[in-house]
Amino acid sequence: MKAQLIDISKNVLTKCLGLKKDESFLVVTDEVKKELAESLFEAGKLLGSESMLIMMKERKKSGEEPPEAVAAAMRQSDVVVCITEHSLTHTDARKKAAASGTRLATIPGITEDMFVEGAISADYSEVKIITERVTDLLTEGERVRIEKDGYTLSFSISGRNGIPSTGMYLHAGESGNLPSGEAYIAPIEGTANGQIVIDGSIAGIGKLQSPVLLTIENGRIVDAEGEAGTKLLEILGDADGRLLGEFGVGTNNKARITGVVLEDEKVYGTIHVAFGSNNTFGGTISAGVHIDGVVKQPDVYINEKMLMAQGEFKTVSR
Repeated sequence: MKAQLIDISKNVLTKCLGLKKDESFLVVTDEVKKELAESLFEAGKLLGSESMLIMMKERKKSGEEPPEAVAAAMRQSDVVVCITEHSLTHTDARKKAAASGTRLATIPGITEDMFVEGAISADYSEVKIITERVTDLLTEGERVRIEKDGYTLSFSISGRNGIPSTGMYLHAGESGNLPSGEAYIAPIEGTANGQIVIDGSIAGIGKLQSPVLLTIENGRIVDAEGEAGTKLLEILGDADGRLLGEFGVGTNNKARITGVVLEDEKVYGTIHVAFGSNNTFGGTISAGVHIDGVVKQPDVYINEKMLMAQGEFKTVSR
């Protein structure tokens, strides 16, 4: 299995990050993901890069900053992979590394099964095409409406830019998740009103056995009904963590709902909403937490034009 993991890692580093001989390559990890991180490190060495591996203490939640020494190393490397239990995607460390020209992929919560099967095995040139089409619709959009099981949530995205997470980060300053396949945007803070059923998974909680019904007023969760609702509110805290920070659309037809949100939010025909920080991708919320919830088979409208009907795209196609 070790040899297989190294071969997959070589493929990811060359196809998704364009790692070249003699480039500086940094793997950031924690004790939970040490084994997979070592496979990436070994793959980098085999590709001739100046490979480095940093292990830090596990973060308490997604969106929590790494130590400054780690952040500095990220800024000073050509290529970085952050393979950790909790996500570093929505951190200043990731944002500043990308701004310094680093090509960077975050791989939070990935399992060995996910590394070998599922979303990471997608044809990323195909994923890129779909993702960029949806991104354009988000950038051109002014208002989103999500309907499911008789509940409706709507919010403004006017003036905000959609962001593609294509899984291909080949140019200086490009960054995103691996495995990937989503287009996402920061809704205008304070504009979201209504209710939404989360029935796929929630970051930090896992695959849901029963749905959670969220009530949102003026951009903020005011109630969370369902078995996992209390736990979600505990993770988000009482402050800005409860603010709607992201709307995303999954575009990877190889992704599966596994209970690990890294893959779940990429599932073709799902959408996700996240609460907490969005200041790293065009919003104004800095909450120290960012938690995604995945919705299966929704109806989605952008500017009253149907994007998706029960999870089937109407305005984009594979």
